[in-house]
Amino acid sequence: MRTLDGLLDGYRPEDDTEAGDLARLRAMLRAGVDPWSRTTALHVTVTSVILHPPSGRVLLRWHPRQQAWLLVGGHADPGESDPVTIALREGREETGLPDLTPLAGSGVVHLTVVPVRASESEPAHEHADLRFVLTTEQPAAAQPEHPTATLRWLSIPDARTATSEPNVRQTLSRVDRLCVTRTS
Repeated sequence: MRTLDGLLDGYRPEDDTEAGDLARLRAMLRAGVDPWSRTTALHVTVTSVILHPPSGRVLLRWHPRQQAWLLVGGHADPGESDPVTIALREGREETGLPDLTPLAGSGVVHLTVVPVRASESEPAHEHADLRFVLTTEQPAAAQPEHPTATLRWLSIPDARTATSEPNVRQTLSRVDRLCVTRTS
């Protein structure tokens, strides 16, 4: 089982903002706060870029609440603490893809703290979002979790254009570089 501490130990932030986000998460862990608890103002979530390696396309999901094309992911369920297991579960739930696997050797590709606006059911808070790359060999098997959660396969450049979120664009750029590095 992979632990949050173990994944963070091997992670290297790419800029000062990300270093600050990592420091906040480490401080939370040092303080003994449950990083997965949705009752804290900052808690960990897990997101994935789902990649079809032969075509180089990635899967975006329409999020009705945010009115934006985003990545798939979410919160840990009670008792879960392995970030990769959470990523795989969330990916399967939101896409129906049965064969998701972590991209070999990729680990966390991006750590970003994302503000979440208040809703009827919860106050404003922040997600310390760990981002991974999951792969599928069966892109045609993708099925939305519900009718309003449309799924779209796009090239990475088209996915960057489709999303309105700068942090998602940054993640997609990292995945693009990772894919180029692997094929060079």
